[in-house]
Amino acid sequence: MAFEGLTEKLGAAFKRLRGKGRLTEKDVRDAMREVRLALLEADVSYKVVKDFVAAVTERCVGKDVLDSLTPAQQVVKIVNEELTKLMGGAAAKLSTAPNGPTVVMMVGLQGAGKTTTTAKLAGMLRKQNGRRPLLAACDVYRPAAIEQLRVVGGQLGLPVFDEGQGDPVKIAEHALKEAKDRGYDLILLDTAGRLHVDEKLMDELRRMKAAVKPQEILLVVDAMTGQDAVNAATAFDDALGIDGVVLTKLDGDARGGAALSIRAATGKPIKFVGTGEKLDMIEPFHPDRMASRILGMGDILSLIEKAEAAYDEKQAAKLEAKLRKNQFTLQDYYEQLQQMRNMGNLSSLLGMLPGQIGRQLQGVDIDEKQFVRMEAVIQSMTPEERENPQILGASRKRRIAAGCGQDVTNVNLLLKQYEMLKEFTRQMTGGGRKKSGKPNKGGKGGFAPPRGGGNPGGGMYGFGRKKRLK
Repeated sequence: MAFEGLTEKLGAAFKRLRGKGRLTEKDVRDAMREVRLALLEADVSYKVVKDFVAAVTERCVGKDVLDSLTPAQQVVKIVNEELTKLMGGAAAKLSTAPNGPTVVMMVGLQGAGKTTTTAKLAGMLRKQNGRRPLLAACDVYRPAAIEQLRVVGGQLGLPVFDEGQGDPVKIAEHALKEAKDRGYDLILLDTAGRLHVDEKLMDELRRMKAAVKPQEILLVVDAMTGQDAVNAATAFDDALGIDGVVLTKLDGDARGGAALSIRAATGKPIKFVGTGEKLDMIEPFHPDRMASRILGMGDILSLIEKAEAAYDEKQAAKLEAKLRKNQFTLQDYYEQLQQMRNMGNLSSLLGMLPGQIGRQLQGVDIDEKQFVRMEAVIQSMTPEERENPQILGASRKRRIAAGCGQDVTNVNLLLKQYEMLKEFTRQMTGGGRKKSGKPNKGGKGGFAPPRGGGNPGGGMYGFGRKKRLK
């Protein structure tokens, strides 16, 4: 994940500060030297690092910080504020057309993931903002670019306008007319990219800009290219005038320097970030939240938003009523698994947790196929078996295993995990009291978390691990 190395180095520098009761100006400058080295290793441009460290140091050596009762915390707070400022301060939103469809030109170098990002962005805006998007295939040069847009658009249920290998400027004009005629309020133009910035490409994009007058020109850049992403942003902005940046592949091994340098180098905000390969893995860029994640403070707000997006209020109320009556069934378990998967990539979600636990869990490799296998076992059951799993004998288990193409061992594992979760929820809702009326040994209210797991070393849901958690 991007910034992982930077987070560790900054965490080590601030840990040394926290180990001292009082700070001197020398302590602060020594810490800032480590911050400077960490940022340079993260591929942040030298000028940006120099200006950033100077601004932080100036604030940190002030009397209010050094004489504070918690000087180390004040230093971290200042670094957090300056990181947020460096990346743009507040989240930047898309401009919209007052009348007619909003036109968004997606531009960038070849290989940055522009076509897929175009479809991702349209899908997100439809889901979160209720927009009616139309995708326009204006890349007539790259082999299979039009077909790729059709495929990803089809997977998201989005309409795609194309006229084959024609004039890209004319295609953009015709797509805009189509959007007006059919009532689409958003049109995204997937334009051609090159392996390098050339005058022919820029001239075509300038003519397209003049023809359709877009409200937004978004540059798609690959976070893994580091400072080359900043160079591309500068070149496109000088030649075309971009309005914002979409940073892709932020889930890869990128050192993160592009995210910290682009705003300072171009003055243009990062508006969206791609966080994975799946078509729903794109989100608005929040500088304050990213700064918190870089400093190991987590991103609870984004985690809550993802949970709310997957949250079904009626289903939750129904489940709560059943839990209070101790009627949690395998069908309920199945529905909870689906909601969990709808939240997105689980590894990235765990990385949003604050502190040491977030840093540790960010390295956990969750086998999401395990969820699919668990759902397949439940789907092989009859409605009666899902509601009354106690009737599952050996013959029924063999039938279920054969129906989903798995071993009886997996069926037993699922049932064990279900029983553990059922017992856990029963105790949490106050149903875990003994006949004497006294609570179980879990503490007040009968709370006693389940012990062990169905998969040795793998946790409750069969999670595998890339690295051992300390």
